[in-house]
Amino acid sequence: MAVEDGIWIMKGLDADDPYRIRTWQELVNWINEVGFLPLFANPVEGFSAEEHVCADYWWTGIRQEDPWEWREIIAASHKVAYGKFFDQKAGFISLEWLPYFCNYRRGGYDFDARWEDGLAGQREKKIMDMLTGRDEDGDVTFPDDQILSTELKKKAGFGKGGLKNYPGIVTGLQMQTYLVITDFHRRTNKRGEEYGMPVSVMLPPEAVWGYEAVTKAYDESPAVSYDRITGRIKDMFPGADDPAITKMIGKRP
Repeated sequence: MAVEDGIWIMKGLDADDPYRIRTWQELVNWINEVGFLPLFANPVEGFSAEEHVCADYWWTGIRQEDPWEWREIIAASHKVAYGKFFDQKAGFISLEWLPYFCNYRRGGYDFDARWEDGLAGQREKKIMDMLTGRDEDGDVTFPDDQILSTELKKKAGFGKGGLKNYPGIVTGLQMQTYLVITDFHRRTNKRGEEYGMPVSVMLPPEAVWGYEAVTKAYDESPAVSYDRITGRIKDMFPGADDPAITKMIGKRP
């Protein structure tokens, strides 16, 4: 996605291009093949969903064709992880590669340990406390009901007269892989009628795929996980230079 003369221009392929991705299932297959993929074009050429779908189909509202709609379907499918993982922008991570991102981005810390060591702030803690708990045996629990992001904001104490920068805090938690977007729903009014744009639902990835699946790379150093990730980009996109990779993935720990 680029701006030319004040107009947003989508990159991508023609509708009749035999190589373009045509369905959300094909996009999931591509994500699993690459390992992880930003939604929109970025400094690494070819490293996005945008560049492999039809540029004309964005924001048409046609669920079978629109990549913007696909992100909702894919998030709810739980076949891959979806969230703001790349330079604070949206993208996907396969379940094979998610543990390496979690190990690198978390620095080997579960959120509770990060908080106890003074590495997380009060605002992060407020949000995570709404999405995790402890049972009587001390085991971690997760909410049974989905909490819309708009409700999470209120319940965690953000908004007018309360805590500030809710969007920035939840984006940071996604970048650290403590949260992923697991679904989208529209809000309902007092009559039970849906209205407005779809709103995201977020959960810790452990709530979706289990603790062991998410943290199984904790036995290697975060630097090794980082090297795996950046090495994968270089293998799949040989033209990528180090500054572009660092912008999208982050700095080596």
